Amino acid sequence: MSSSHNGHLSKLSVGGLLITLGIIYGDIGTSPLYVMKAIIGTQPIVADIVLGGISCIFWTLTLQTTIKYVIITLNADNHGEGGIFALYALVKKTKIQWLIVPAIIGGSALLADGIITPPISVSSAVEGLRTYYPEINTVPIVIGILVVLFSIQQFGTNLVGKFFAPMMLIWFTMLGVLGSIQIFDHLEVFKAINPYYAYELLKIHPEGFYVLGAVFLCTTGAEALYSDMGHCGRKNIRVSWIFVKITLILNYFGQAAYLINHEGKTLQNLGGSNGNPFYLIMGDWFQPIGITIATLAAVIASQALISGSFTLINEAMRLNFWPKVRITYPTELKGQIYIPSINWLLLLGCIGIVWHFEESSNMEAAYGLAIVLCMIMTTILLNFYLIMKRVKWYIITPVIALYLIIEISFLLANIQKFSHGGYVTLMIALGLIAIMSTWYRAKKISKNYTKMVKINDYKQVLQELSNDLTIPKYATHLVYLTNANRVDEIEEKVLYSILQKRPKRADIYWFIHVNILNEPYKTEYKVTEIIKDDIIRVDFNLGFREPTKLNIMFKEVVKDMVKKGEVDITSRYESLNRNNIIGDFKFVLSEKFLSNDSDMLWHEKIVMNTYFLIKKLSLSEEKAFGLDSSSVKIEKFPMVLHPPESICMKRV
Repeated sequence: MSSSHNGHLSKLSVGGLLITLGIIYGDIGTSPLYVMKAIIGTQPIVADIVLGGISCIFWTLTLQTTIKYVIITLNADNHGEGGIFALYALVKKTKIQWLIVPAIIGGSALLADGIITPPISVSSAVEGLRTYYPEINTVPIVIGILVVLFSIQQFGTNLVGKFFAPMMLIWFTMLGVLGSIQIFDHLEVFKAINPYYAYELLKIHPEGFYVLGAVFLCTTGAEALYSDMGHCGRKNIRVSWIFVKITLILNYFGQAAYLINHEGKTLQNLGGSNGNPFYLIMGDWFQPIGITIATLAAVIASQALISGSFTLINEAMRLNFWPKVRITYPTELKGQIYIPSINWLLLLGCIGIVWHFEESSNMEAAYGLAIVLCMIMTTILLNFYLIMKRVKWYIITPVIALYLIIEISFLLANIQKFSHGGYVTLMIALGLIAIMSTWYRAKKISKNYTKMVKINDYKQVLQELSNDLTIPKYATHLVYLTNANRVDEIEEKVLYSILQKRPKRADIYWFIHVNILNEPYKTEYKVTEIIKDDIIRVDFNLGFREPTKLNIMFKEVVKDMVKKGEVDITSRYESLNRNNIIGDFKFVLSEKFLSNDSDMLWHEKIVMNTYFLIKKLSLSEEKAFGLDSSSVKIEKFPMVLHPPESICMKRV
């Protein structure tokens, strides 16, 4: 699948460009709804501040979005896939352990951004209604739109997706046209391309350096742009970005031209409670159409973040950062998934944000702080990717230094938002970081205390058990899942289950190992016959975006082996064998619980107790592996960490 998938993605086509418009640019494309409004605030309009604001926007979109993401970061694809976890999967090859830290922080921050983007985009659009109904309460309308949006996720975005591309084409065309009309009479706004005006803004703006927090809102969708690379391909993103950036710049400069023309007034003087430059540049006759198009664009922007969150959680599960949750595949489209638990959690989070902040202007305070953290983490991982690609140090050093300076400046400017609402997204991000790091750490602890033994040492006893007619047959085919990476090893607990925990006689013992690769799309398997017709091991090599449907995959392997005459799966019972009846397959899964005999350090106690608590709430092993519950036996095993020393006792 991998090569054809990437070949298709790398093609530049009109269809590909349209799909890219519909999927990739929702977040960054709806920024004109609130960026200039956030920069001006409640202060009287000053021409130098307006020019400085759009100068900052122009250079942020150029340096941050265009050069860092569209030109540099899109090269860091993992077999056509992008995003912080795909980038981490690439740099993992360097064997630098601490790179897990920026990966988890960045992934958590991006998910937290997925909770704030739908409310701020939809609220900003719906508030346009105040032009006609100044006293209208937009909160119920925004919540209603969000509930409908999240409710239709379970049906897939196939039909809605066909509507996205033309709608976003209309949206960006509208941005460009509205901006151009205003610029036509005030061409002098183009002098703001001179970065000197950006420098001056930081000196004369009432909030000085902290105005960068508002400017940063123009590039918040850049990280989502990288994450969605797998859906559209690098070439389509790069070419379509030329059109998108031009329309965005035209709209921002158009808003600036309008504001300069009304210098000395406040936004409230110009538009009352709906003093938003985005709507003020529209003619009165066009405003109802503009509000409708803006609302639809905001819904599409939200959809992109929701789909991105599903993909992110799916990758986190495969990389052992997130507990197993149920995933469904609503359409036949590759990569399109639906995760019910995440969908409803996101909806609750979005409703909570709308109730808490009520106005989009209040939400601006919560927006940006989390995503700038994600951008810094991407820069750190990108540094190691460039080193891995053997790029010269004298190129890497200035590039990474420049972006760390820019992004740390944005972070410091956003810090002032903490008390005004930034704490909300930061708390959400911290909660997600806690879950991811706990899950990953617990998995490592568990692996360290899993004892492996050599299969060769047990070959004879397993063969004798298989032929021992004094023991009742447990199953014709007995299947165990193993975490042992080496073909010649197996967990001690698996052999304990077969030999001691009620000896399990079977005609054939199957050991299955699932290996998650550092690339997104691959489905391969390897069969190793340890003892002919007695012990067989199957290794599945799956990409980190492939679904683990073990039941179906294992059936395909067995069918292929039967066709090639490598295994006989007919029942060994004489009466059933004569009639060619297929033997039964029984899966045995082990479920660990924390033993009371464990002698753990305090931090290990916190990690492991939290892990087992989350595990209770997550998907069971058999459902996670897509196994038929009627043929699965769950066995519980105590997990003993730091077993206590033997107790000296005296016999009396």
